[in-house]
Amino acid sequence: MPSPLTAHLGFWLRYVSNHVSQAFAQRLQALDVGVAEWVALRELYDRADITPSELAASMGLTRGAVTKLADRLAARGLLTREPDPVDRRSQHLALTEEGRALVPRLAALADENDAAFFGHLDPATRQTIEDALRAIVAGHHLTRPPLE
Repeated sequence: MPSPLTAHLGFWLRYVSNHVSQAFAQRLQALDVGVAEWVALRELYDRADITPSELAASMGLTRGAVTKLADRLAARGLLTREPDPVDRRSQHLALTEEGRALVPRLAALADENDAAFFGHLDPATRQTIEDALRAIVAGHHLTRPPLE
């Protein structure tokens, strides 16, 4: 007899993850931002400037995908591209004032989403879940942030 779907921890992880991710994507959509755009904006928020290659590496994307992402963000006035003073073929990405102002609003949406899904858990249970998930990430050397 095959084991039921609900017998697998992966089933429950995916079940929760899908709902958490979909709810967050809907929250972001209210501000016309996608999940990958949020991740890029958050990465840029912590760095004075970054090359597209560095951003691609940190996000686990191709440079071409980051170029398209940067194009969308630049068209919205959220980031700038500046040529490298030493290597004119290279660019540096940085948030505009509007982009910097948007990140805390988006982070608040992420906080609200977390609270909506996990706020009912006592702190010890929440910490146990986080510790277990971080151990899985470390144990499998996972490096790409979830973008979908």
